[in-house]
Amino acid sequence: MEQITPRINFSTELANLFDLTGKVAYLPGGYGGIGESLAWGLALHGARVVISGRSLARAEALAGRLQEAGYEATAVAVDVKSVAEIRESAGFVVDQYGRLDILVNCVGVQREEPLLEVTEEAFDEVYAVNLKAAMFLAQAAARHQVAWGQGGKQIHLLSVRSQLGLRDRGYSAYSSTKGGLLMLVKQHAMELARYHITVNGIAPTFTYTEMIRHVMENDEFRAQLLSRIPLGRIADPKDIVGATLFFAAPAANYITGQVLYIDGGITASQ
Repeated sequence: MEQITPRINFSTELANLFDLTGKVAYLPGGYGGIGESLAWGLALHGARVVISGRSLARAEALAGRLQEAGYEATAVAVDVKSVAEIRESAGFVVDQYGRLDILVNCVGVQREEPLLEVTEEAFDEVYAVNLKAAMFLAQAAARHQVAWGQGGKQIHLLSVRSQLGLRDRGYSAYSSTKGGLLMLVKQHAMELARYHITVNGIAPTFTYTEMIRHVMENDEFRAQLLSRIPLGRIADPKDIVGATLFFAAPAANYITGQVLYIDGGITASQ
């Protein structure tokens, strides 16, 4: 019978499933609580890392720590509320390294306001950062990836709030923008598949960062939250790294339009 399955050179193809050597990864928001862990994870697996955000000093500080450890990293300033600056930052990556293989969109904000008190100003800010910026970061990266012609990876950080509301908290803006980002991932995956560019999302539950310190210092809320998570704890930033490496690496070349929930089992339960 004719061989219909591809032959695999196990010693080379499987050995390099998570090798990112020579790849260039762009991390907007990469100096945040989760983003810094992702920057280190990507660098440790061979990627050259570009970190950006509104604070050039913070981006340069992280790039400096990576450089001191022997990894290739650089920094650029970007205000993701500006489409022009988004495009300039992606151009900087390509000018610096000649390519942009991996986009890891780490930007995100939350302005907690109860439904009856939501302000237009706060809602617009969350929308501008969490959803509009994701759209134009993806577009800017895709334009370079399509022109390069070698495929690419796009990974967006979402949240379990993309499919779960949060009882008794003011999450209207955050949840709705993360839900919108879920569909943006799927739509972009469909439009970019022909170019061998995969688009996926990672959706953590509450993760230990400064962004949620005020929440986790509320003993009653923390106890309620932990009781709902089957694994009994919230996420650590390093929990997000493995999923990101997977989507960024050759191991996930046949996966696109998916969102992986890093949530201790909460979305699998009532």
